[in-house]
Amino acid sequence: MPTMPSPVVFVSGMPIATIAAPYSIAGCAFAPPAGNGPCVTGQWIMGSTSVQSNGQPVAILSGTSICTPTGTPMLPISAQTLVLAT
Repeated sequence: MPTMPSPVVFVSGMPIATIAAPYSIAGCAFAPPAGNGPCVTGQWIMGSTSVQSNGQPVAILSGTSICTPTGTPMLPISAQTLVLAT
């Protein structure tokens, strides 16, 4: 879940997310000692190259992300599909 969604842009009544705010991670399967987790937070590193909100790129499924402390990418489990960005 994004810790701070965009306060000005909504799609289907829900706020969008930008790459600016970290995400809180729930249900990470990288439990010690088998993994180096669990993941606690995540951050989008690269988002949309054409759509911004408040000067920040919008987070998109094809963007690049990283989790802390594992270093693995975030795996979104849901997203809106009404509006598409690149």
